[in-house]
Amino acid sequence: MAIATTMTALWVVPSTATAESPPDGGDLGRQWTAAYDAPAKYPGPVHIDFDVPIAMSDGTVLKANIYRPVDAAGRIVDEPLPTIVNLTPYTKFASLIADIALNIPVLSDALIQLVNRFDFGGTPFDSITDLTKALAGGAPRAFGADRKLVQQGYTYIVADVRGTGYSQGAWQFFQSRENQDTLELIDWASKQAWSDGNIGMSGISYSGINQFKAAEQNPPALKAIFPIEGSTDPLTDVAFPGGGLGLFAPLYIAAVDLISNFPDPVGIALGHLDYQWLLDRVATPLEFFDYILMALSLNVDSVPQPLKDQLLPGSSLRSAFTDSHPERIQVPTFAYGGWQDIFASSSARSFSDIPLPPERKKLIMGDTYHFNPGSGLGDPGKPPRLDVLQKAWYDKWLKGIDNGIDQYGPVVLWQQGGGWTTASSFQRPDMEYQRMYLSPTISGTATSVYDGSLSAQTPDAAAQLTVSPVNGLTSLCSRDAAVESAGAISLLNFCGRDDRIHELGGLTFTGAPVAEPTVLSGPINVHLNTMYDNIEGYWAVTVNDVAPNGQSTVLASGQLAASLRAVDEEKSTKDADGDYTHTVYKLTLADRQTLVPGQPTVLDVGVNPVDAVLQPGHRLRVNVFASNFPRGFLPPPLLFDGGILNSVAPQHLLLDPSAPSFVNVPLSRPLG
Repeated sequence: MAIATTMTALWVVPSTATAESPPDGGDLGRQWTAAYDAPAKYPGPVHIDFDVPIAMSDGTVLKANIYRPVDAAGRIVDEPLPTIVNLTPYTKFASLIADIALNIPVLSDALIQLVNRFDFGGTPFDSITDLTKALAGGAPRAFGADRKLVQQGYTYIVADVRGTGYSQGAWQFFQSRENQDTLELIDWASKQAWSDGNIGMSGISYSGINQFKAAEQNPPALKAIFPIEGSTDPLTDVAFPGGGLGLFAPLYIAAVDLISNFPDPVGIALGHLDYQWLLDRVATPLEFFDYILMALSLNVDSVPQPLKDQLLPGSSLRSAFTDSHPERIQVPTFAYGGWQDIFASSSARSFSDIPLPPERKKLIMGDTYHFNPGSGLGDPGKPPRLDVLQKAWYDKWLKGIDNGIDQYGPVVLWQQGGGWTTASSFQRPDMEYQRMYLSPTISGTATSVYDGSLSAQTPDAAAQLTVSPVNGLTSLCSRDAAVESAGAISLLNFCGRDDRIHELGGLTFTGAPVAEPTVLSGPINVHLNTMYDNIEGYWAVTVNDVAPNGQSTVLASGQLAASLRAVDEEKSTKDADGDYTHTVYKLTLADRQTLVPGQPTVLDVGVNPVDAVLQPGHRLRVNVFASNFPRGFLPPPLLFDGGILNSVAPQHLLLDPSAPSFVNVPLSRPLG
């Protein structure tokens, strides 16, 4: 069982850097921007070798576009150069389209500048600005192929992952064969005549996850990675968070399957007809959709055996989502995540999980969703653009240029309720965990199913509060709904930025106003004493910042299928009082504990890590709901296991002084 010292070792990694740099990097940040925007070292139009076949060790052929610089005389540069690898399931053709759109002479830069000038701040439409500013924040060049990087002396490879795009084979979704492909492609690239043997990796989302997986193996040629919105724990981030299913995963699988069934138009135009590709797609046109259909079973006993097998620890598919080892990474890593991203939890933990000195690892956490990474970066007082930082990182670790990027940060955080800050670690040093008890005393601050209070002392009064999944349908207009939609629902300010509509369907517990700025930093746990009318239940919680005007802003959230409450003690951490701080679940059918109707059941709901500040006059609030659609809902086998009425059965929260419910929250100062 982990204890406080373990928690400290895991979450707080002291910095050996002499000082924390400002979020914008100061003079060095301006130098990195100038270096990226400087006239091209190789000003000729970038040469592209389209649809290059690369054979893997099992005979399967991956297809790649290779971008190479051209000098002023129009000659392809034959000098061996550092090489960047981007392995994508979104097709190299989509990357090519993004690349072309970002590099139309004059027009592209003018359009980006024009879009960046639109600022709806202070209006009901300010969330639109959060999305449009991503275009100028540098992330789109990591999705495509960064021609400006190529023109400064790099070769860039965009390859279709096995079974996607125009690559042969069946899609493996991070299983061992796909991971082996990544290592073989890195090795292949390092041995080409146009490569100097130094390889970096780039990419967003899926192409960030495979960077972490490659770096765990520490291949000799891999000198740096720059994952944007990657994950080191896809199972609990998005695939099965707290034992719940969300809409994102099945829609994502459907989208990748769909685009993978179309051949590369450029490859076809060039006459690169690949009949093996066609045979492979005919054989597996809807990869992983069979498991989605199996998950629609109406009770646990009727779940087909193939799906049960894949849910077992050690199975190929479960291992693909759980067998991550950031603690093995020795490759310099610069990670970007967003507090509202689907991968926020493991992104925030990546800095402490990777055992490197701060000069060799960096973390930026922005106030962004999955759809708008890097939004606003490059503006005054904010971190440099992601394309700028990426080039500086590669220049340092692939070219050996002493540009000071190793002294940046090392942790740069958008502090919710405050602004951009730097820190030596995440979680921040000197945080102390404190219980804040859920009390039946009316707070008078919320409109909800029940308006309770938060108290630093164990409440004297007892109560049984009831909430239903039907009440919880207000989650359709919530910050979690915005997260699951990758940011689309955030365009509705009254859903993404204010939780009061959502709170109409839940239980709220609100503390007293703070008298001075109070920082929250790190993972959170909500401990609940519960009771049920059926054998299954589902809980969702949020931790909120309530402003004096009543606006309730979600800082972090968590969810849990009640029967899957078994905690993995080896991976979880506790404070000195024995309360969970970082909560990890076993999430196996073998560890499922069905509920006994009418019997109290204690459980712990892990909440994503947070970095926030409560300003004077603001209050801490914990919300408790019985559903969380579309971010999470009970899988059908669990939902209907006690009969169809289980889907609408009410759930009860017991506020019992002898077995209290509370939130365990990391604070810079005690709350009263």
